[in-house]
Amino acid sequence: MSEITPLLALPLIAAAQAQKHVTHNEALEKLDALTQLAVLDRTRASPPVAPVAGDRHLVAAGASGDWAGRDGAIALYGSDGWSFLTPAAGWRAYVAAERLTLVHTGTGWADLIAGTPSGGAVSLRAAEIEAVLSGASVTTALVIPARTICLAVASRTVTAITGASAYEVGITGETSKFGGSLGIAAGSSNIGVIGPQAFYADTPLRLTALGGAFTGGRVRLALFTLAFAL
Repeated sequence: MSEITPLLALPLIAAAQAQKHVTHNEALEKLDALTQLAVLDRTRASPPVAPVAGDRHLVAAGASGDWAGRDGAIALYGSDGWSFLTPAAGWRAYVAAERLTLVHTGTGWADLIAGTPSGGAVSLRAAEIEAVLSGASVTTALVIPARTICLAVASRTVTAITGASAYEVGITGETSKFGGSLGIAAGSSNIGVIGPQAFYADTPLRLTALGGAFTGGRVRLALFTLAFAL
């Protein structure tokens, strides 16, 4: 008889086993970690300095230290230090740092909506940035990636804008594509939904001042796109 369960590798209590509570508690700890699986992040290749019991991380490539050789596994910090959960096809994990859900394909983690047997995939992506405003316009570091379909760009005035009486969100040549005459007061917001449009080159988002140049303020932008993989 196997000493572990076939799917989640939970330890089984053997007949006439002493210290049964040890095996039982180990299984409960693993089950506790696997149920509603969520990890703190997926960018660490080595353990954090001060982990807390129950912390889970998706181990990044090139793992070292206590995580060496555990690339792609779920690192769980528990009563006996670090243990590792080996994912299988179909596992899903929520990454708290990115507010993103990943699925394991059997070969690795991916943020896909749907895929093909050979690795083709479609993914829904969201990214955000805060831009400090100055001058007639600001070309931001938030870029619509090449060969993606853009669905929307949302904007929120985080800090009241000065100098301008309103602003636009768009791209070079279409400065109000995602919103025009937007409010300068803190808290003003807009969701600039467009008909799905393909972009074939990296295209930065741009904020343009109306009624005068920007002399201050901050705007947060959120970009929503569909991305594809071969």
